[in-house]
Amino acid sequence: MRAYLILLTILILASAIPGFTQSKKISKEKQDIIDELEGKKDQYGSIAMKIWEHPELGYMEEESSKLLISQLEGAEFTVKKGVEGMPTAFVASFGSGEPVIGILAEFDALPGVSQAAVPVRQERDGVTAGHACGHHLFGTGAVAAAISVKNWLKKSGTSGTIRLYGTPAEEGGSGKVYMARGGLFDDTDAVMYWHAGSENSVRANSNLAIVSVKYRFHGISTHAAGAPFLGRSALDGVEAMNDMVNMMREHVTPETRIHYVISHGGEAPNVVPAFAEVYYFVRHPDMREVKSVLERINNAAKGAALGTETTMDFEITGGSFNLLPNETLAKVMHANLEIVGGVNYTDEEREFAIELMKSFRSEERRPEEASVVEPLDTSPQARNSSTDSGDVSWVTPLGTMSAATWPPGTPGHSWQAVAAGGNSMSIKGMMVAAKTLALSAVDLFNNPSELEKAKAELEKRRGANFKYVPLIGDRDPALDYMKK
Repeated sequence: MRAYLILLTILILASAIPGFTQSKKISKEKQDIIDELEGKKDQYGSIAMKIWEHPELGYMEEESSKLLISQLEGAEFTVKKGVEGMPTAFVASFGSGEPVIGILAEFDALPGVSQAAVPVRQERDGVTAGHACGHHLFGTGAVAAAISVKNWLKKSGTSGTIRLYGTPAEEGGSGKVYMARGGLFDDTDAVMYWHAGSENSVRANSNLAIVSVKYRFHGISTHAAGAPFLGRSALDGVEAMNDMVNMMREHVTPETRIHYVISHGGEAPNVVPAFAEVYYFVRHPDMREVKSVLERINNAAKGAALGTETTMDFEITGGSFNLLPNETLAKVMHANLEIVGGVNYTDEEREFAIELMKSFRSEERRPEEASVVEPLDTSPQARNSSTDSGDVSWVTPLGTMSAATWPPGTPGHSWQAVAAGGNSMSIKGMMVAAKTLALSAVDLFNNPSELEKAKAELEKRRGANFKYVPLIGDRDPALDYMKK
């Protein structure tokens, strides 16, 4: 640990030296892109903060979607709105012909994480949701990158198409899966995206496939004291199902993750519930194992209904594949992240970070780590997270990165992430991502051979005779999955 801290200190001190993170020679066209984006930092920061101020849940991101679309339409993109039956989804394109480079943009918030932009716990009055996963930055940074690439295409006269995918409901709604099922990525040569986080890194590894299901039990309501024998409790069905699934945990593979909440348990203790609902997530590094475990959970639900003399139906609200890594794209993106460099805090931002870090276990972390670019990660270990970007990675080469929008060690889906996302440090991280994505797109336009290598890697990883069949089946988007 001491050796690590010494090395880290050297890297941090070195990163403070002007030009250190840009040790590689930068072409004029790349420097112009970096300068252009830096000059628009306040503009894009204002857009991100508007989305942060007004967090919208999955498939309800009306204002967020409109705001991003307006930026793209103002920058000469042709925008198709409401694609694949999702009112807030869109596809924005500029240019013509090949290659076609795509960039993903998310903008949905999470429920139950209201937080002001302060480093201590403080909910916002009248606001129940929050951008605890940084999608206000994700969407805005992706739009900034796409517009920058569009400007470069016009200026350079390079042929090809830059495309921005506005993808709603990543948090459990599987917006990108409907896009993939509809063939919207089939003509792309490569797609890239980034995510808010607490470090600057590029990874070429996998994560967990996931399926989300709502099980709804229906019984007979009656007076719980006066005539309980006439009733059949839907909540009994939910609890019996949960008991069986919890016993099943001993008999699934160690990598399997099963979590649930009882989203509706009844109205009052003295009324036998006629309706109850439980909401499940199932995860595993292999999508085939997710399908297998889901079938067993479905059987538990059927058995619970039979045993409690209730009826049951279920709805798959979302599902996505594990990420298929692409080292070819990762290397391109990492080289450009090293050119761009990390995030350097002002004194005020550093004080904010120190105070925020006191609220979670961060004894071995320092705010200055935000300035460091991590080594390229190509380890085979799957990350314990899920994203609907996984499906995209099985139909087209996909590259991903993270930027330090939060202080080192900040957990995602937390009030701390919401707080940091409302601070100026998050805009700096967002611009690191925008610059890296834009520079990487330029490299791919200029070097078609990298695209061919990325496609060959995709073919090898997914295997011969692969046919994409999404976990969601043929259902329509669950537009009301976040509504109560």
